[in-house]
Amino acid sequence: MPGLGPIGRAALLLDFDGTLVEIAPRPDAVRVPPDLPGLLHRLSGALQGALAIVSGRPLRDLDQFLPVPLAMAGDHGASLRPEPGRPALDPDLPNPPAAWRARAAALVAAHPGALIEDKDHGFVVHYRQAPDLGPAAEALLASLVAEDAGAFTLLEARMAWEVKPRGASKGTATAALMGRPPFQGRVPVFIGDDVTDEEGMAVARRLGGFGFRLQDAFGTPAALRDWLASAVAPPFEPARPLATPPAPDGAGP
Repeated sequence: MPGLGPIGRAALLLDFDGTLVEIAPRPDAVRVPPDLPGLLHRLSGALQGALAIVSGRPLRDLDQFLPVPLAMAGDHGASLRPEPGRPALDPDLPNPPAAWRARAAALVAAHPGALIEDKDHGFVVHYRQAPDLGPAAEALLASLVAEDAGAFTLLEARMAWEVKPRGASKGTATAALMGRPPFQGRVPVFIGDDVTDEEGMAVARRLGGFGFRLQDAFGTPAALRDWLASAVAPPFEPARPLATPPAPDGAGP
């Protein structure tokens, strides 16, 4: 994979799980390479703050795993903190009924290895360690969302199904970030690995930037981290145009 090259015009929007770090069997078991927080901090400085983590995780999880001052969007755009160190914006989004979560918990309890991840405005059923649960989880959560389809939607992820409010996505997070300084006026580069990232990629392309699927453009999170590290390796030339890796079919602006 070629180096990123000069990045002075870029705004980087990066997914976390499966993109910056390898997927773990459980959300709390993810391993963050010791040098990743420092690398992201250097990248953010080189970009004058135009680097954001855009993740499905809650902001509290991202703060725990990446204890550095970065712009962040959590819960698939339902939580947005464009300014590090400042409170997150308070979106007017609904919360699913407690009974929905209880019914999902009963299903999960019958499948050892499965688990529920709670979020500020929804929840996720993870079945990576109980793969037979996938179809039943989809059916149950789809039936729950159908009870209030105007307010909630069902999101498929890698070995997981998530109930989340409508009106928030990685696409809305990308658009919101790119409309504010220091992202405004830069070339958005969204990198993710999952179907949940596709809306962010699409918005980045629509704004004249790039959307890269990790598996196609880089292969592995380790290769992406090496690519990012090359961006801040001397000499750094912020005034020159952004160089990008070869884009797969359909991945260009």
